Amino acid sequence: MKERLEELKTEALDKVTNSDTLKDLQDIRVAYLGKKGPITEVLRGMGKLSKEERPIIGELANKVREAISDALDEKKEKLEAEELEKKLAEETIDVTLPGRPVQVGGPHLLTSIVEEIEDLFIGMGFEIKEGPEVETDYYNFEALNLPKGHPARDMQDSFYITEELLLRTHTSPVQARTMGAYEGRKPVKMICPGKVYRRDTDDATHSHQFTQIEGLYVDKNVRMSDLKGVLNRFAKQMFGEDREIRLRPSFFPFTEPSVEMDISCKVCNGEGCSVCKGTGWIEILGGGMVHPRVLEMAGYDPKVYNGFAFGMGPERIAMLKYGVDDIRHFYMNDIRFLKQYHKA
Repeated sequence: MKERLEELKTEALDKVTNSDTLKDLQDIRVAYLGKKGPITEVLRGMGKLSKEERPIIGELANKVREAISDALDEKKEKLEAEELEKKLAEETIDVTLPGRPVQVGGPHLLTSIVEEIEDLFIGMGFEIKEGPEVETDYYNFEALNLPKGHPARDMQDSFYITEELLLRTHTSPVQARTMGAYEGRKPVKMICPGKVYRRDTDDATHSHQFTQIEGLYVDKNVRMSDLKGVLNRFAKQMFGEDREIRLRPSFFPFTEPSVEMDISCKVCNGEGCSVCKGTGWIEILGGGMVHPRVLEMAGYDPKVYNGFAFGMGPERIAMLKYGVDDIRHFYMNDIRFLKQYHKA
């Protein structure tokens, strides 16, 4: 039995020395030190030995186990070190190489335009208000002096969900909701940016979805000249201090009197060119004095309060300001177009 243990020791140590992989070492460990290994099998025969021989063989068996285990651990450590060294050599990083540039994104051009307009009007004391994009027929039309069957509704054909629910066609419902919430008790000075929807055929200047910013100022003794002053400041801030504006008579059901605002063409400085179609002016937005009927429906006494309202499209402003020739560029997500305006 003693000779058998010595033979197993020599045999196992030889295999450990000649092993080349961690898997070989694990196989040797299981084969010689496992519960079904030859050393365990030898120890099972110790019952046939005398009392004097048992402790001697037991001590030898433990020494053999320990020698094999130590050899396995030592070889394992060596193989792991060699494997790590090989891996490090294969995955060497040249720290002297220049770093790869990381592309940094930026805000969408429309987002930049909207934020610029918001900052301008906040500076003039206006609040930012928001409202639902799925709107009721009452707030989208009726509260703005557009009763059912009114012909002006045809210009704002929308996407209806039910007969009384639709995707809003403008952000004016936010104005009606805000005035209604105030119940005619205090002034209103606000702008309301957001997405709106109309059943337009998409082309270079039309889209079924676009953004809009509308403004409202209701108080005592508000005049048309106040509206002109606000819009004049807006035009100069957005298009340059040398821009001139003009107001032309127009019609909107929710304002009376109503106007369209033009700015002088920055390409020809008002002399006439292809951009302004020879007129020297470019239409930019609409507005007017709030219709007394709209004030009444919102709870305001038109004999005490009056005000002005206006509406503009950030897409049109961006197209004029940056020379964009197709509204669809804003929504096609072409990175070549979008990244041109990251610092706009």
